[in-house]
Amino acid sequence: MEAFKILFSTSTGLMSLGVIVFIIGMGWFFARLFARKMREDADAAKARDAAQRR
Repeated sequence: MEAFKILFSTSTGLMSLGVIVFIIGMGWFFARLFARKMREDADAAKARDAAQRR
């Protein structure tokens, strides 16, 4: 419990908490970005394959 008190009450703890939240947010953002780009690439590859078969 002492760790939580330090995390939420000191300037160092609050800065650490901010960094933790930022890193988690950045990971979420990049995961969505990469998933979207992979989906777009797969759709483009399907379209290319369909165009070549004609």
